[in-house]
Amino acid sequence: MATIEKRGSSYRARVTIYQNGKRDYLTKTFKTENEAKVWGTTLELEKAKGKAIAHQNTLFKDFYYLYVNTIKVNDVRKATFNNYVKAGLIINNLFPTAKLGKLDDVQMQKILDKYGETHSKKTVVELLKKIRTALRYAYAKGYIYNDFASLLKAHGKELPKRNKALSMSDLTKLKHYLLEHTDKEFNLMVLLEISTGLRRGEILGIKPEDVHYDGQYYCVEVRRSISPTTDDTKLKTKYSRRSVTIPKDIYDLLKTIPNKDSGYLFDWFSFKQSSMLKELLKKIGIPTTTFHGLRDTHASFLFSNNISLSYVSRRLGHDSILTTEKYYLEIMPEKKHSQDANALNLLESL
Repeated sequence: MATIEKRGSSYRARVTIYQNGKRDYLTKTFKTENEAKVWGTTLELEKAKGKAIAHQNTLFKDFYYLYVNTIKVNDVRKATFNNYVKAGLIINNLFPTAKLGKLDDVQMQKILDKYGETHSKKTVVELLKKIRTALRYAYAKGYIYNDFASLLKAHGKELPKRNKALSMSDLTKLKHYLLEHTDKEFNLMVLLEISTGLRRGEILGIKPEDVHYDGQYYCVEVRRSISPTTDDTKLKTKYSRRSVTIPKDIYDLLKTIPNKDSGYLFDWFSFKQSSMLKELLKKIGIPTTTFHGLRDTHASFLFSNNISLSYVSRRLGHDSILTTEKYYLEIMPEKKHSQDANALNLLESL
């Protein structure tokens, strides 16, 4: 049975456990005696059910390391696994002495909020995703008795969006420039990006034979993805493997690119596409964006011309239409203005 001990103005609950044949204790301090009794009784009940509460004495950072290297290593792509490993380095710093059995949403939220004071919200979101999966696994295995992962929230600095979609006028300006300067291979890479919305790694993974005519349409087959951090060429999701149609003039231009010893269509430019794109857009007089921003631009252009959400989702290689809806339902500024006007006209006609 759990023992409750008054210590000053607080109460400490203690539960006896046995780990590797040795007796040990789980302890936690509470403000009220009732909270201590509830915690102790809950653990005793879990013990009676045979749950492995001894693991609650394990440091969270050690549990996370074990979880990543035994479970996630066989469950995700190499690039995603590397992201889990990087998150582990952050967890080591944020939770150096925290034990599984003493973690709760309030404690973790305070630490995450402190981290968010100096990091972008996007960074905190990605870290929290990794923490949540580890906590949910711990709960499923009975290592913690409270499933509080969903209670944790990501707060951080709101930074200007780098992957900003181009306006329709800037997209048109960019395309015209690229078509007038097809002598540079990088320009053809950007032209293909705005014509397909492929991920940058997917474009780098294209081989000459992937560009073909299927008897009805000119297409690019997406079969692999190239990353600067790993040799793994697996695609992001199973839905990423797809055939994407392209205009005939783009097909003809791609067929003019000389074959390379690497076997791939494009030069990888030492993975400096981001800086090259920045220079290109500056030269043309177009606001800076990224390759992912051009992917957003492609999707926004299709949306603004009433192409169905389901088609755009398949074309982008998303695993769910909800992903498309969440990230890409930002129509171009010009289209928004016209739709605002149409909406107001409809409302005024009531």
